[in-house]
Amino acid sequence: MIKELAMKWPVMRQIFEGGDGTGAEAMSDATKNLRPKNEGAQVARSVCPYCAVGCGQQIFHKDGKLISIEGDPHSPVSRGRLCPKGSDSFELLTHSKRVTKVMYRRPYGTKWESLDQDTAMKMIADRLWESREKNFVETQDMQTLMQLKTVAHLGGATLDNEENYLIKKLFTGGLGMVCISNQARI
Repeated sequence: MIKELAMKWPVMRQIFEGGDGTGAEAMSDATKNLRPKNEGAQVARSVCPYCAVGCGQQIFHKDGKLISIEGDPHSPVSRGRLCPKGSDSFELLTHSKRVTKVMYRRPYGTKWESLDQDTAMKMIADRLWESREKNFVETQDMQTLMQLKTVAHLGGATLDNEENYLIKKLFTGGLGMVCISNQARI
C-alpha cells in the first residue's frame, strides 16, 4: 500500500524503475491526461498584421471560437517564429477592452460616440466626395492635371501587390488622388 502510494510520485518511479526523467516515469496522472490546446481545431493560414515583414501565422479555431495564433513553420519569411507583437496578436481579437464599434469624435468635441457602420461609411463617402468636388483640379497653367491633393491614402503593411494595385487604380484613376503611400515603404 505504501509502495503503491509512493509510486504515484514521478520521482519515486524514476528511482525504482529507472529512466532519465524525460519519459513516462516522470509523468503524473494529470500530465498523462493533458492534451494539446489545438487538438481538434481547424487551422487557417494568415499573415501577421503588425508590420511589413509579413510573418506567417496559423490561426487555430474550433466551433466558431478562436483557440490560438501561432507562427507558421511553413512560412518562408518567418519559419514559425513571431516577434512579441505577432505572438500577442491573439489579444487583438480576444481582449476584453477591444473596441468593436465605430467610434467618432465630432470636430472640437471632447467625447467619443459610437456609430453604426453604415452611418460611418456614408459619412466617409460624403466627405470624400465633398472634398473632391471642392478641390479637384482639372487644369493648371493650361495643362490637363486631373488631381486631388486634399485627400490621402496610407495603405497597411499586409496589403499584397494585387490589393495595392487596385487601391492605386481606384484612388488615382477614379478619384484623382495623388497622395498615396504604404506603411511598408515607410
